[in-house]
Formats: sequence, C-alpha cells, structure tokens
Amino acid sequence: MTDDASTRLTGQDLTLSYDQRVISRDLAVRIPDNSFTVIVGPNACGKSTLLRALSRTLKPAQGNVLLDGQVISSYPAKEVARRLGLLPQSSIAPDGIGVADLVARGRFPHQSFLRQWSAQDEAVVAEAMAATGVSALAERSVDELSGGQRQRVWLAMVLAQQTPLLLLDEPTTYLDIAHQMDMLDLCADLHAEQGHTLVAVLHDLNHACRYATHLIVMKDGAIIAEGEPATVVTADLVEKVFGLPVRIIPDPETHTPMIVPVDRRGTRRDHD
Repeated sequence: MTDDASTRLTGQDLTLSYDQRVISRDLAVRIPDNSFTVIVGPNACGKSTLLRALSRTLKPAQGNVLLDGQVISSYPAKEVARRLGLLPQSSIAPDGIGVADLVARGRFPHQSFLRQWSAQDEAVVAEAMAATGVSALAERSVDELSGGQRQRVWLAMVLAQQTPLLLLDEPTTYLDIAHQMDMLDLCADLHAEQGHTLVAVLHDLNHACRYATHLIVMKDGAIIAEGEPATVVTADLVEKVFGLPVRIIPDPETHTPMIVPVDRRGTRRDHD
C-alpha cells in the first residue's frame, strides 16, 4: 500500500464515537488511490461510521482524516465537495423537487458569484442521469419514485459533482438483483475507465469480492484484514468475522472468491 504522502484519503489514530459510545479506537486506514475499495463486516461493526468520518460528516473524537495531505476539517465545505462526493445510506430530498433539479444540485460546489450555471453544467447533469439510467425520470418528482429509482437519482447527483473520490454507503440498498448489478457495474466502470477512487460499504460479500480491488474487513470497530479479495478472503476469516462456516470457491464468471455457506441443516440431519 502507498504511504500517506501519495495517498489522497487517509485516517490516522481515529477514535470514532456517537455521544459517549465509542465505536472504534486507534483506527489507521489508507484508501489506495485509483482503487475500488469496499468495506465489509457484520452489522454494527463500524463500517458506515468509518465512511462518515472519511467523508467529514462525523468528526473524530481523536485523530485526523487527511484529504490530499491536509486535515479534512481545514477545508471549506465547498472545497471538500469538489474533491469528494458522498452517497449516504439514506438521503432526504426537499419536498416536491424534480429529478433533474435534484441532480443539478451536484453542480453547486462548482458555482460561485463569478461562475454561474453554464452549458457545461447542463451537459454534466445530462451525462450523470444517462449513466445512472434516470434520464426518462427527469420531469418527475422525486417523491413519486420507488426506493430503487431514488437511489439511482441520488447517485446521479453525486456523479454530477465530478469528484475524483466517491464514497458510497450501501449503494445497492432498495435495489433488486438486476439493478444491484447495474449499480456495481457502473461503479466498476467509474473506477476502471474514468479513474475514480471509490470507497463503498457493502453487505454482500460475494459482490464485494467480485468488484473490489481492495477490501477492508471490520469487526467490533477494528480493521481485521485488508488487501486484494483473493488474498484476504478465506473460510477461516469469514467464520471469524461473521460466525458463519463457509467454503470458498472460484466465481465461475470472474474467478474471484465466492462464499458458499456450509449447509448446517444438512449437518444436523447427518447427526440425527
């Protein structure tokens, strides 16, 4: 992994908490540049908390998050938004706002008194909507959309920011299996073809293994393992972190690790 000087997003000695409840202590994390990093772990292990700290939506109780070599809190909010885009786990749109207007808000960090809305902004918004498959929804109200449609509209807004770093907290929430794959394929394309550094929290281990170039595995607020999925993911690790006996076999499509839970019902039947 690269050192801090050449890594755009890092966390140093992080203690993360909500009120008096400490989630993580002494975390050190480096997001490899130009990676598709996926954070996995059981529920309530600190995955989303870490992502919130990296995106500046949660202030560490101790330690610092560095963005491009500077403490992230030292930047004006607009400057952070030009460097880093965030798709949170749940987002609330203003009442009655239309899809195109919401996506256009992704251009706000690029606006100023001297730089008003332009044809370039219009083109960027159209491209972001096309990339996420929501162009046909442009005239509809966000309030009318299904959960999956809203998720894609919010991603379009984040894409419209045109940031080199994208942080995505459970981006496949509310999506059926086909749209989950569409979303992750889009993320992989953003990484591979456009050079974005992505950091995503995912629940599905097989999705994480298939798409991640760098995996961070968490348990009880700590980072247990990290690296390429093929190196990191073992049956022992999955059982240690999730308490689930599994077999690891090659994905027949991608040859990445595929997790297959052991049939514990069959094991019980064998002992009957």
